[in-house]
Amino acid sequence: MADPDLPSTGHRIDAAIARYRHGEYGPALAAVDGLLDGPAANVDALNLAAACALALGQPVEAERRWRLALALEPGHAACRDNLRILLQEQADALQRQGRRAEAEPRYLGALALQPDNPELHNNLAALYAGAGHAGPAEGHYRRALQLRPAYAEAWHNLGLLYTAQRRLPEAEAALREYVALRPQDPEGLNSLGNACQYQHRAPDAEAIYRAALALAPHNARTLNNLGALLQREGRPQEAEESYRRAIGADPDYPEARWNLGFLLLARGRLDEGWPWMEARHDPALARPIARRPRLACPQWQGEPLDGRSIVVWPEQGFGDTVQFVRYLPLLKKAGAGRVTLVCQDALLPLLAAVEGADAVVGLGQAGALPPHDAWVLLLSLPMHARTSLATIPAVLPYLAPDPARVAHWRVRLEQRLEEGGNAAGALRVGLVWRGFGGHVNDANRSLPGLDCLAPLWRVPGVGFASLQRGMGADTGTGEALPAHLADLGPDIADFGDTAAIVAALDLVICVDTAVAHVAGALGKPCWVLLPAVHPDWRWMEERRDSPWYPGVLRLYRQARPGDWEAVVSEVAADLAAWAGAR
Repeated sequence: MADPDLPSTGHRIDAAIARYRHGEYGPALAAVDGLLDGPAANVDALNLAAACALALGQPVEAERRWRLALALEPGHAACRDNLRILLQEQADALQRQGRRAEAEPRYLGALALQPDNPELHNNLAALYAGAGHAGPAEGHYRRALQLRPAYAEAWHNLGLLYTAQRRLPEAEAALREYVALRPQDPEGLNSLGNACQYQHRAPDAEAIYRAALALAPHNARTLNNLGALLQREGRPQEAEESYRRAIGADPDYPEARWNLGFLLLARGRLDEGWPWMEARHDPALARPIARRPRLACPQWQGEPLDGRSIVVWPEQGFGDTVQFVRYLPLLKKAGAGRVTLVCQDALLPLLAAVEGADAVVGLGQAGALPPHDAWVLLLSLPMHARTSLATIPAVLPYLAPDPARVAHWRVRLEQRLEEGGNAAGALRVGLVWRGFGGHVNDANRSLPGLDCLAPLWRVPGVGFASLQRGMGADTGTGEALPAHLADLGPDIADFGDTAAIVAALDLVICVDTAVAHVAGALGKPCWVLLPAVHPDWRWMEERRDSPWYPGVLRLYRQARPGDWEAVVSEVAADLAAWAGAR
């Protein structure tokens, strides 16, 4: 018979709940002691104990209690919901901290408790998208939208995912769904404008950006994106104004500062542009263009060198290194006692004896550098030198190939040309039709395939050699290399070989890639094919020559995005004239 003086389990739990509601978490927990373990364990008591533990800052204990309760009664709705909320909040916090690997199992655990929760699917999708797992991200965004078709945030996120994948029509469709739900959100309009801009629908994109700016006139991102659009559309003065407005709205926004520097350099206003280009290594940049080295010495800020030692650190691509090693002698003239150049390993054979460097070290060995007084990024040297169009150090050549390699490749080149049926004495023209696929603008700067260059084959008296590395027996698009094309690419080990081949040629024809800079640095004639969309700043606007490689480089520019046919036709005509005159 029960002792009438002892409160029933229900009364004990009710009393504990009352204390919990008054913020008396410790006493509430004590009130259900004895109902938490063993045969007397009570699911409602465990639920309350977990809530008290959480309120007392003990989330691990709270989770443990809720899991014990669910082991006793898997269908207990309050316990399932409370544990789901705990896991979801923990996952959200971990994701905000960038701790995705820890957040993922929390989200998955929460979803196991409530599979039809659209917020969980959306947040887990955002985690996968941030980690680069586009497939799972898309699946969870789609599931969230199945559960809640008017889920505006999920439509926006899905649109951003598709934009990042360049699935642009799908991105636009998703973003239009979002804008229909939230027409007054300038961020959604900005995202939609981006999707239209990337599809080269400039009037649509501009109208959408301006609608966003009508709602938020000082939105730095939208002002920056409008500037990029205006720059692509050949309206540089308006683009500059938009970039400057973006910087005025948010002086710390690195994209706008970098874009303004890019624009000024492209317009030939070099001395104005270099300081803005320093934003390229700002850690806040969405995709940093350059990364600062982790060295014990400080970054050089242009102060007197006076015999100090300095490390020159590479950045960006191979071509950037080749173009800007010309500045090393200026460091010596400025008083540097010791200049150590760090370069990409593939460039070591070409740069080992570069003028102005006391030592040249590959990135693979840079961890063993001796102590230095300072370091500087390679592309910061023009700023410190206050380089203008009139003061570019452009004496050519400033690099030299290894004579032994030149002799080897000259013989090999002649053999391969003869094997392809080219007549003895034919002019030797090297070809590169693709750049590095990871380049941000590679889809525009590279040719779709070697067949784009077919008009060149009809020029008499010319033998062609491929310097295209990594193609093997075809062009990478399934097209077989023509028999007459001497394919040297598979045997090129590094840029020492590239330079030796270029030295053995009469002319190089290439897209905007490192080979153009190798040719220019060697003083070898080179014709560079440039895209209409985002041609690099170093080729400037509308010029047919390059002040960086005077008398050597000739530039051929697309008039319209994607129209390589007109460019190659012009190159073929000039090649025929050039070959006929030699």
